[in-house]
Amino acid sequence: MEDGERTTRRGRQRGREKQSKRIQMSRAFKYVILGGGVAAGYAALEFVRRRGDATAGELCIISEEAVAPYERPALSKGYLLPEGGARLPAFHTCAGANDQLLTEDWYKEHGIELMLGTKVVSADVRRKTLLTSSGEVISYTTLIVATGARVLKLEEFGGSGSDAENVCYLRNIVDADKLVRVMRSCPGGNAIVIGGGYIGMECAAALVANKIKVTIVFPGKHCMGRLFTPKLAEFYENYYTSKGVTFIKGTAVSSLEISSGKVTTAILRDGRRLPADMVVVGIGARANTALFEGQLAMDKGGIKVNGQMQASDASVYAVGDVAAFPVKLFAGEPRRFEHVDCARRTARHAVAAALGAVGDIDYLPFFYSRVFALSWRFYGDNAGEAVHFGDMDSAAASSTPKFGAFWVIAGRVAGAFLEGGSPEEYEAIAHAVRRRAAVPDVAQLAREGLAFVLREGKSGAAQQRTGERGGGDKSAYAWRATVGVAAAVSVAALAYWYARKAPCLVRRGF
Repeated sequence: MEDGERTTRRGRQRGREKQSKRIQMSRAFKYVILGGGVAAGYAALEFVRRRGDATAGELCIISEEAVAPYERPALSKGYLLPEGGARLPAFHTCAGANDQLLTEDWYKEHGIELMLGTKVVSADVRRKTLLTSSGEVISYTTLIVATGARVLKLEEFGGSGSDAENVCYLRNIVDADKLVRVMRSCPGGNAIVIGGGYIGMECAAALVANKIKVTIVFPGKHCMGRLFTPKLAEFYENYYTSKGVTFIKGTAVSSLEISSGKVTTAILRDGRRLPADMVVVGIGARANTALFEGQLAMDKGGIKVNGQMQASDASVYAVGDVAAFPVKLFAGEPRRFEHVDCARRTARHAVAAALGAVGDIDYLPFFYSRVFALSWRFYGDNAGEAVHFGDMDSAAASSTPKFGAFWVIAGRVAGAFLEGGSPEEYEAIAHAVRRRAAVPDVAQLAREGLAFVLREGKSGAAQQRTGERGGGDKSAYAWRATVGVAAAVSVAALAYWYARKAPCLVRRGF
């Protein structure tokens, strides 16, 4: 009898231990932000500004990275400087918007739980739970998905070599550290950059700054094919060429020869062999949606959301690279943008919407970059007829070139690109895009260029002042707010680390 009682007691004890373990491996939060990139930091700051400090169990950020959210664009700019490169904590969010610096201590001070170095392996939207690789179950009331995008690897296109010691990608600090280490191991060497988009162009500029010879290889007809017209691309390719960069277009790297764990030669589809001391791969990215496939509606390669960034399940919001949301400027057509400006704005909007304090988002697509001594901005959509302005031949010989393009659809400005503009000029082209300025004569627009939108802008400003006296014009107010914030963000970000230190580097908003 005593043995039976002891067995029963031991069984009860084991049961209590198992129950205790299950309790320890399960936590609940009202709000969970999944992802620790740019969007997560801006979402956290928006939460604190609207609600004050979080209480216990109210807000949690889950991130695979080992550090608090940071401004990812810094990795392809300041971080790669040959001397005095930017390092954390200098570029935690929200430094890129010239706002509060959110270090790990900031999150602690405001009651926000940071689960760093934590990978979520599955999500159950119906049950509102997330399962981590350690076996912990995190439950939520409201989930903000900020999982961003992952880089595409060579292997996904039939290639190989990603594991070689001198093959580099660039998405996080670990990648950036490897890139810096490899650059320093081959001063004066040969770098092959695979890809002619943002990452390829930005990294090429950084490699030049580190005195490495650069060859850019891509299958397209010109660089930045998703944004630039052939005429715009020609100017930038010529500029890069003047800095010693070689472009090989219309082909691709078919294989990499590896010896002792390092790439020694890149072999092109046309048979050419290029010596390589290092390889940088920038062939695109894909939104991290795998956790929610089959559970949430998808569109444009991302999670489909409404104007409040709310997914098909009302308890879930999606922001940044992973979100496909309706753009009012495009008649509500869903779009997905892999750009830092979008990450910041959608994150703030989602938090405001989740707290019940905002209507539908009204986003003006905005991209910008800084290449060597050049700087450009783009607003809107590059669809329709491209109308170039400015003398690009003369611009090539100028230390401060100024030129650009408008895209016109059905007699209206749909998009605008400007190199070397002033704040007022950038504001004018943004205004022209947002109000879809009428273009009665395309030839006149080409002749006048900036003068056309500056004149239209002044006319619009006069109408706005009249409207304000009569009770206000909400659309114009929204435009001023959007452009003002965009200009502040861009100027602050462009100046943050390297505007004075390294004018030879690119400024990107991814």
